[in-house]
Amino acid sequence: MADKTLWVATRKGTFRVAKVDGRWQPKLSGHPGVSVNFVARDPNSGRLWALLGHGHWGAKLSISDDDSATWRDNEAQIKFPEGARYLTQDMFEDLDSEHGVGWKLLTKKATVLKLWVIGFGGDGAIHVGTIPGGLFTSRDGGKSFELNLPLWNHESRGGDLFQGDGTGETKWFGTPASEGGEFAPGIHSIVVDPRDPKHLYVAVSTAGVIESLDGGLTWRSRNKGMILDHTPDGEAEWGHDTHFIECCPAAPEHIWQQNHVGVYYSADGAATWRKVSRPEQGVHFGFPVAVDPKDGRRAWLVPGHSDQQRMTIDGGLFVARTDDGGESWQQQRVGLPQQSAYDVVYRHALAAGEGVVAFGSTTGNLYVSEDGGASWQTVGNNLPPIYAVRVG
Repeated sequence: MADKTLWVATRKGTFRVAKVDGRWQPKLSGHPGVSVNFVARDPNSGRLWALLGHGHWGAKLSISDDDSATWRDNEAQIKFPEGARYLTQDMFEDLDSEHGVGWKLLTKKATVLKLWVIGFGGDGAIHVGTIPGGLFTSRDGGKSFELNLPLWNHESRGGDLFQGDGTGETKWFGTPASEGGEFAPGIHSIVVDPRDPKHLYVAVSTAGVIESLDGGLTWRSRNKGMILDHTPDGEAEWGHDTHFIECCPAAPEHIWQQNHVGVYYSADGAATWRKVSRPEQGVHFGFPVAVDPKDGRRAWLVPGHSDQQRMTIDGGLFVARTDDGGESWQQQRVGLPQQSAYDVVYRHALAAGEGVVAFGSTTGNLYVSEDGGASWQTVGNNLPPIYAVRVG
C-alpha cells in the first residue's frame, strides 16, 4: 500500500495513525488538549499544516517540518485586512412567521471565526478557507497570506464593502460551524485541479460551488443541476448548502458533492450536476464524501439519518460505495457496529487514498478499510471527537 499514514484532527489534539507490526495504531502527535479542525501535508514541501481553534487564543496555523515530532506556530497567521466587512443573515424569534423564526441582514466586521480547510496547488500555492467565507492564499511557502479580494468582494455576497455599503444584498447565507457557533458563511472545501493550479473550486456553506479559471482573479457559480427543494425558487443560482466536494486526482473532471439535500455527481468539471441520491438505500443526507484517487466514478459516503436526526440510520453504521457514478450503491457494513451505533461523521472526516479508506466520528471512533470498504477494522473507540481524517 502506497499510503501508510493517516492524520486525524480531533477536539483534543492531532493524531498520527500508522501501521505497527501489521496493525493500525493511533498516537497523539501534537496539540494536546487543543481543538484541531484540519491537518494535512503539503505535497510540495512535505510540511504538515494544522488548523487550530484555541478556546482562549483563537485561530492559529501550526506547522511541523519533522513529521509531527515537533510543532510550532506559523510565523504568518490568517488575519482579515483592516476594513473587511461582510453581510450575513441573523436569525431571530418571530412568532408571527410560519416557522417561528425570522431573518435580518447584518453587516459585520470580519474576524476569523474558524480556520476550516487547507488546500495545495501544484505551483506551491497554499490556500486556507475560513469562517466567515474568506479564501487566503500564500505564494511564498506560508511566509505571508493574502485575502482573495475578488471572491470576498463578489457581487453574489454584496460587492465591495471596503468602499461602502455595497449592494445591500447577499446570496451567501450561514453555517453555525464556527468555534463559538456564530452564524456566518464559511469556505469548507478547496479543490485545486492537479493539471492546472490556476483552476480552483471552493464550496461555501451556504452559497454553493464557485470556480476560478485564472488563479482567483475571477469567480463564477457552478451550481447548475442542483435543486433547492426547500425554497420557492428551487433552481436558484445561489444559496445551495453544499456540505463537501472532492475531485478524483487522476480524472479531476469527476467531482462529487454531499449536499444538504442529497448527493450530487459531475462528470464535466462541475459544469452540471446530477443528483444520485438513493433514499430507499439510505443514500441521501450526510456530510462527507471521498473519491477514489484513480477512478472518478467510484466514491464513498457515510450517510446520516437527516438534519433533524444527525445519527446513523436505525442504529447501524454503514459506508455507501458506488463504482458507476452513482447509478447504484452498495452498503458496506462488515466490521462496523450494527446495533446501538449513533456515530456522526463530519464533512472532513472521511478520506480515501491508494489502498485505504478511513473515517472517524464525533464519538471518537476511527475505522479503516484496506479493501475498498468491503471490510472494516476498528482503530480506536476512545479518541476525542474527530473533525478530520486525511491520508498521506
